[in-house]
Amino acid sequence: MNKKEYEFIKIKKVSGSIGAVIENVQLNNDLNEEVFDEIYDAFLKYQVIFFRDQKFSPESQKSFANKIGTPIIYPFVKGLENFPEITPILKKETDTNNFGGIWHSDTTYQDEPPKGTMLYALEVPDFGGDTEFSNQYLAYDTLSEGMKNFLNNQKAVNISGKGRVAKTRSDIMKHSSVGLKGDELEAIHPVVRTHPETKRKSLYVNEAHTTHFVGMSVEESTPILEYLYKHQIKSEFTCRFKWEKGSVAIWDNRCTMHYPVNDYHGYRRLMHRITFQGDKPF
Repeated sequence: MNKKEYEFIKIKKVSGSIGAVIENVQLNNDLNEEVFDEIYDAFLKYQVIFFRDQKFSPESQKSFANKIGTPIIYPFVKGLENFPEITPILKKETDTNNFGGIWHSDTTYQDEPPKGTMLYALEVPDFGGDTEFSNQYLAYDTLSEGMKNFLNNQKAVNISGKGRVAKTRSDIMKHSSVGLKGDELEAIHPVVRTHPETKRKSLYVNEAHTTHFVGMSVEESTPILEYLYKHQIKSEFTCRFKWEKGSVAIWDNRCTMHYPVNDYHGYRRLMHRITFQGDKPF
């Protein structure tokens, strides 16, 4: 589709590089095909889309999610009792670690990482708790030709138990763990990923899960990866979203990274998360 203007939805860009708020839509209604097609087009175009003042039950959240893709179960944290695909992301007032509190793409340690993620805010702190997103198309496009040529041929190892990300799970695993330790999963993916729908290339490494290039040692890989980790979150690639009760974000995990800011100690925050089945990166 990629229309310059939409007929059924209203778009307000969040930044010059990524993200848009979609207005005048209630996602728990039976959306007609034309409205949903524009929503999905905006999802591909802006990489992360936001909605305000939504009212989901678990049933209606899953029903809408089924339009985006196939909901899957997150491997480490318990889902809702009757809706295992919906993961409650709860930070209690006494917790200090923010779940996923590091720049990352979701579960790149899986052979088929999620296509995308949907997050619905039920309880938010009085201040703070924003989430930042970064455009990995731009991260790749702005690399030098020499770096692109090197990375285009590389694959990298991604693990679930890398130290810093394991720490971010420590509080939520105390009360919601499914019993896994957190270090069981590993996958190898291209460092530069081609999006299966847009056909654009994006940088596909992240500090939370990527350890080293295949065929190179950790010591050899680290200087290049450290450079990429800094490069891929430059301010000009990012947007920042302030959550309110009833806010929804849906992001394309194939070409974005995100970072939940941990600046609301002493306050409770509860989100309901759904991830969508993806495919093997190429």
